[in-house]
Amino acid sequence: MTETEQLLTRVAAQARISRPWGWPSLPDPVDAAGPARAEDALGFALPPLLASLYCRIADGGFGPEYGLLPLLDSPPAGEPAAVAEYVARREEARKDPDRPWPEGVLPISHWGCGMFACVDCRAPEATVLLYEPNADDAGHTWYVDAPSLTDWLRTWLDGTGWYEESNDDMDLRPWADFHSRTAPARAS
Repeated sequence: MTETEQLLTRVAAQARISRPWGWPSLPDPVDAAGPARAEDALGFALPPLLASLYCRIADGGFGPEYGLLPLLDSPPAGEPAAVAEYVARREEARKDPDRPWPEGVLPISHWGCGMFACVDCRAPEATVLLYEPNADDAGHTWYVDAPSLTDWLRTWLDGTGWYEESNDDMDLRPWADFHSRTAPARAS
């Protein structure tokens, strides 16, 4: 069994026994065409592990705090769908250039107070970022939550994430690529 298969097995087992806030039950997985529909709407590919979570485990409703967002449709829990949230954030960023939303950074989990865990779908390792919109400066709104989606899932499974009460003093480092990923393209 590969490392990814082992991780998916652990996530599936935990997803069956825990419910994030607001989720009455674990939703069914998305159908096999779901990731392709999401990618068409987004304009970029989903990391394979993220697509596997949606297709093999459930369409959201598992993971830390409020859990993974649904991919395309909002569930009874009232959480926004990841694709719709991304599209809305990119549109807001076009209207307010002082609060840019980087291309390819997909919100996957809501933390409350406007905060999201997001996957950088352009990063080969699928870095998970924390979007914290309550800062005064846009440059202080993005932090590295985990170097990869794999690591992010492991911190949830192991109870070692920054959001755990026992880890109150954990500091996340700012996302170094924020400015380069949100700078306007220069005319040639």
